[in-house]
Amino acid sequence: MSRPSDHVDGERLWSRLMDLARFGARADGGVDRPALSAAEGEARAQVIAWGRAIGLTPFTDAAANLFLRLEGTDPSLPPVVSGSHTDSQPTGGKFDGAFGVLAALEALEAIIASGQRPHRTIEVVAWTNEEGSRFAPGMTGSHLFTGQMALADAEALKDAQGVTAGDAIAAILAGDDNVAVRPFGWPVSAYIEPHIEQASVLERAGKPLGVVTGIQGTRRYRVTVTGEAAHAGTATREERRDALLAAVRMIGAMEIAANSVDDFKFTVGMFNVTPNAPSVVPQEVLFSIDIRHPDNAAVDGFDETMRRIVEAEQGPCDAVVRQIVHAASLEFPLAIRQSISRHAAALGIDGMDVYSAAGHDARQMHYFCPSGMIFVPCRNGISHSPEEWAEPAHLAGATRLLADLLWDLANT
Repeated sequence: MSRPSDHVDGERLWSRLMDLARFGARADGGVDRPALSAAEGEARAQVIAWGRAIGLTPFTDAAANLFLRLEGTDPSLPPVVSGSHTDSQPTGGKFDGAFGVLAALEALEAIIASGQRPHRTIEVVAWTNEEGSRFAPGMTGSHLFTGQMALADAEALKDAQGVTAGDAIAAILAGDDNVAVRPFGWPVSAYIEPHIEQASVLERAGKPLGVVTGIQGTRRYRVTVTGEAAHAGTATREERRDALLAAVRMIGAMEIAANSVDDFKFTVGMFNVTPNAPSVVPQEVLFSIDIRHPDNAAVDGFDETMRRIVEAEQGPCDAVVRQIVHAASLEFPLAIRQSISRHAAALGIDGMDVYSAAGHDARQMHYFCPSGMIFVPCRNGISHSPEEWAEPAHLAGATRLLADLLWDLANT
């Protein structure tokens, strides 16, 4: 009897990736497909259409997570779930997130083409708002599904134009064509997320596939520094409560502290100044902080250091630190990782263990059910960019592995 991997069509997978990239396409070849936007709604409809064409049943929930169901011979058993997300960064590429969703779809099409039906149900998932570029923080859909976030809190999130996530979700659900809504948190037997690596470890090693061992921990913050607006020509230095200078002092001291810890990642990616006028002493600064390290103790220790720095450097200004994300480093179950490695070897795919420096929805699922990830290399490690690229052969190989892995997980 043939294995599902024998029926994976790499050309079909590639064609769908290119077709999906048309929704939110940028002139430079990239993708701008914000979460819960009209462009993502169109992409969602296309994924649903592809699923329905091969006999999959679509479902959604109050977060607008999308599921495509291949029912098993015993639908009472918790299903196997695989996928990723379809939203992108404003300067995104064609593969981040989209590959995971379409690889899972292709794996199910291969299983169907093999003429076999799994014992457990298998479902494709496209999680809502993984990126967090429109509504922060990200990974909203998987947080809600696993009960790690309240729906009311998620619905209250606002984008830069003041649109709430609740209204955006309602618009997406209203656009669905006869898609049933299910509750959050139904049992899942296993979750597998295929993804591009978004780093260059695999490429440097010349390996076509990575077995992800775990995900690096992170904390994210918003810091608001409040001073007082004043005339640039008349306010003396002694009188000034300059929010910008206070923020710069804080960030400089944090950078020095971060550099004292090996492999510590410290990023200030957002910086807003008010009133942002050339002849006015800045009244307020809002900036972000993103800290990451594989060792949870290092991240926790920097949290204390950062708060001391804010207090020490605020001067005559006031400062408030608000943590918006705290996700500990984690290690995926050994049994899942060994199964991925075993299927790679059976297919002659030369894989290696890798660690994920970026966050993924698999982080939330890890605490909900046995979970794992499969990485493929991306050129020069570039992601969140129009230059993002993955080789068709690598994508097809990982999808062949995924098809066999899902089949085995659904029959054990």
